[in-house]
Amino acid sequence: MNKPRSAAIYARISSDPTGQALGVQRQLEDCRKLAEDRGWTVAAEYVDNDVSAYSGKQRPEYARMLTDIRDGLRDAVLVHNMDRLTRRPVELEEFVAVCERAGVRQVNTVTADVDLGTDDGLFMARIFAAFAAKESGRKSERLRRKARQNAELGRPGGGANRPFGYEADKITVNPVEAEIIREIAGRYIAGESARSLAAELEERGIPTSSGAAWRSTTVRGILRAPRIAGLRSHHGEAVAEAIWEPIITREQHEQIMAASATKQAAGRRAPRRYLLSGMLRCGKCGGKLFSSARGQERRYVCMSGADHRGCGGITVAAPPVEEWLTAAVLYRLDTADMQAVLTGQRADDARHGELAADHDRLRARMEELGQMFAEGEISRLEWKAARDPLEHQITATDQQIARLAGSSTLEAIVGQGVALTAGWEGMNLERQHAIMRAVLDYAIIMPATKLGRFDPERISPVWVL
Repeated sequence: MNKPRSAAIYARISSDPTGQALGVQRQLEDCRKLAEDRGWTVAAEYVDNDVSAYSGKQRPEYARMLTDIRDGLRDAVLVHNMDRLTRRPVELEEFVAVCERAGVRQVNTVTADVDLGTDDGLFMARIFAAFAAKESGRKSERLRRKARQNAELGRPGGGANRPFGYEADKITVNPVEAEIIREIAGRYIAGESARSLAAELEERGIPTSSGAAWRSTTVRGILRAPRIAGLRSHHGEAVAEAIWEPIITREQHEQIMAASATKQAAGRRAPRRYLLSGMLRCGKCGGKLFSSARGQERRYVCMSGADHRGCGGITVAAPPVEEWLTAAVLYRLDTADMQAVLTGQRADDARHGELAADHDRLRARMEELGQMFAEGEISRLEWKAARDPLEHQITATDQQIARLAGSSTLEAIVGQGVALTAGWEGMNLERQHAIMRAVLDYAIIMPATKLGRFDPERISPVWVL
């Protein structure tokens, strides 16, 4: 048999936590020596580092090697051991078929005398592949049991990435990052979007734990993670008290999850353009005013029609009413009235856990009711009669939770009216809206009596109680 003149060397290691590729380097060195001893010419080396051969995930270099063999570019293969080539019998059969069609019969290993070009060698390779698959399955099960046990004991999980808010040991709280988490948690609960928070963190030059740029998904991932509330999760479910200190309270974690669910249901994606969206009411019919531009002019309008159901009788230019209500909100923050509101909301915060439990219970009853209807246990009339009061209770509970959400923002802004006024122009619109929402319940806009100029008498604010 002729000596190969265009041999391939394949090396792989399934786990490389250091990123130094030392395992594959040793494999390559041994394969090169074997090629030299046999007088083979190596044309290319294919390396998949930190990629499992058992999981079935794509191995780019392995796939490239198979393509080169099919195209006739390689006439032999060297691998350190058969389990480096594959740990799945079905994949071994695919590899053998590719080699047979390409006329490649010389496939050798360093650690064992296995030659796929012979019947005996192929038989031994199949035995090795079956044994490797069984051992990988056992190892995977051991790792799954260990991961579950660690979670139930509240210990940190594996992985090289450091969670934001904690040091590399995943236990010690990083005080600087923890303060950032508390800040963005309060603002998210108060209504600010993850997109807005990510943009500001990126602008402030605050690094993520991985060094990547801030994205809305990054912010949501940090805030929704049970670990920052001192909970250990496993497959997305909190299973135990964590051994590390929490950064936020359990109540805040529940508020974050409720706020996230509300944002998902609303489906809001476009950047906010109007400061007072959803906060103005028509002085004639009581309906909501909607943002509506006419050319370059931003306006709030009571819209008629089936979709909006307003009277169509109120229109107000956006800039002057936004400016007037902003000044009123920032002034109110420094009054004794707001201190009283804050005291009351601190007391109300203790009810959040109870409200969240009520919400989950009502949702579960709604799902059970739907299942009963789907299975024919109740009629449509019975389903509707039971559904309507449940929907009413869920809406009422959601409204109570939303009212409590403003307390986190108030904690940070009551008594800070002067400072916030100075920095107002530097805030993004989401942050400004969250502050307005925490103080102002809504404002009634009355019909215009003085045409041609802005009249503050048209505005009647209704403050958060």
